Amino acid sequence: MNLLIIAPHADDEILGVGGTIAKYVDDGHKVYVCIVTSGHPTMFPESCLKELRREVSRVHEFLGIENTFFLEFPAVLLKEVPISELNAKLLKLINDLEPSVVFLPHYGDMHSDHRIVSSAAMVGLRPINSHKVLEIYSYETLSETEWNIPSVKNVFLPNTWVDITKYLDKKLEAMGMYATQIKEFPHPRSLEAIESLAKLRGSTIGVHAAEAFSLIRRIII
Repeated sequence: MNLLIIAPHADDEILGVGGTIAKYVDDGHKVYVCIVTSGHPTMFPESCLKELRREVSRVHEFLGIENTFFLEFPAVLLKEVPISELNAKLLKLINDLEPSVVFLPHYGDMHSDHRIVSSAAMVGLRPINSHKVLEIYSYETLSETEWNIPSVKNVFLPNTWVDITKYLDKKLEAMGMYATQIKEFPHPRSLEAIESLAKLRGSTIGVHAAEAFSLIRRIII
């Protein structure tokens, strides 16, 4: 089975799906990651951008990810890009990989890049396209999902949980490899906060650690 994780920025895939990635790889499935944006050189030092790319390679090799795709759209400036370009690239990737399961960022996240990526991904995931994806889930991203303006439209409503008790340490180790992105507690992008959320989600279903998702669509054939 092929799985595709669509991440607006490098590290979103670990924050939201890191333990689930490790679990699926361990079960023998192929996991692919698409990182939609990269930092623009006018906004981020080139040395930091190169180091982040090296971190991505180390993290994904550590987790056993089959392949990583970089779309190279400008981070933070994604709203300036014609939406047709983003739609087309995501649609092509989905048709090329033919994943059975896709994870994408929650539409109600604070960062505009997350909202844009979520909406564009759903265009590529329409069930009338050449490849029909059977399961689509949105994931939560610490410091984006919980920080937006509270509203019915923005709230993350999980209805699917993955037990990552065996893989929590691996998720934390992978996130720790993102040295340019990790923060000190009490920042939500700290190892302590990531572990706390996993334990909270786990307690909901009576296990030690879990990742929670919102099922967008499931097709049973």
